[in-house]
Amino acid sequence: MSVLLNKKTRVIVQGITGKEGSFHAGQMIDYGTNVVGGVTPGKGGQKFRKLPVFNSVEEAVLKVKATASTIFVPPSLAADAIFEAVDAGITLIACISEGIPVMDMLRVKQYLKDKPEVVLVGPNCPGLLTPNEAKMGIMPGFIAKKGVIGVISRSGTLTYEAMDQLTKANLGQSTCIGIGGDPIIGTQFIDAVKIFEKDKNTKGLVVIGEIGGDNEEIAAAYIKKYYKKPVVGFIAGQTAPKGKRMGHAGAIISGGKGDAASKIAFMKKCGIKMVKSPSDIGEAMLKLIKK
Repeated sequence: MSVLLNKKTRVIVQGITGKEGSFHAGQMIDYGTNVVGGVTPGKGGQKFRKLPVFNSVEEAVLKVKATASTIFVPPSLAADAIFEAVDAGITLIACISEGIPVMDMLRVKQYLKDKPEVVLVGPNCPGLLTPNEAKMGIMPGFIAKKGVIGVISRSGTLTYEAMDQLTKANLGQSTCIGIGGDPIIGTQFIDAVKIFEKDKNTKGLVVIGEIGGDNEEIAAAYIKKYYKKPVVGFIAGQTAPKGKRMGHAGAIISGGKGDAASKIAFMKKCGIKMVKSPSDIGEAMLKLIKK
C-alpha cells in the first residue's frame, strides 16, 4: 500500500516550462506518475510532452481535475505558488524550491492552520515517492522497491541511502516522504508518523533526522505512546560544532538544544532503534521485522 501518493493521483507541475521543472517533470512522467499538466503564468496553451500547460492552477484543476502539485519555481515566487495551489483546491503539495525566505514560509504556515485537508511537503525537499506507482519531486526511482517500510527524512541524500538499504534488505518501501531541512516546513515528523500509522500495510518506519530543532523528539514521544510498529532512526550531524549550520538552514545547534547526542538519547528512550551509520538501516530494520 501507500500513503498520500499513488498511481491515480492527478499531478500537475508548477513551473513546468523552467529548466528544473521540465527536467524533473519528464522524470516523473517516465516513472509512471499520472502527470496531467503543468502551470506557467503567461505560457498557457503550450504543450509539454503533449500535456497541456495552463496559466493558473485554478484552470488546471477545472480542466484536468488536478489534485496534487509539485512546485519548481524560484524561491521568491514559491510562497505565492503554494497559496495559488491551496486556493485552487489542491490538497497535496510538494514544494521542491530551495531558499524561500523564512517570513514567506511563516505566512504560508499561518495560512494553512485552518486548512487541515492540505498536506504540504517541503519546501527544500526531495518530495514523495511511492515505488512502482508515482513520484512528486526529485527522488531517484530506480533504487526504490515496492514494500512495507515507510521512510521519513529531513535529508534528501540520506532518504536515498535509506531507500537503497531497504531495497537491498528486500523490505522495500511503502512510501518515502522527504520533509525538507528548512526551519519552517509544512509536514513535520509527527505529521508523517500519523499518516503512516493509518496504513495497515506499512510494517515499520525509518526516521532520519538532523541536528537543530526538536521535531524528532516530538515525533519520538508520540511514537513511544502510540506507534507500536518497529522504528529505526538516524541523526545526521553528530560531529557538528555548536552554532555552525551544517547543510540545511534548519540544521543548527543553538540555545543548548538540537545537538545529535541529546536527540539520539531521547529517541532511544522512546524505543526507537538508533543506528550509528545510514549503512546500518537495512540490517537493523530487518532484525526488528523478523522479531
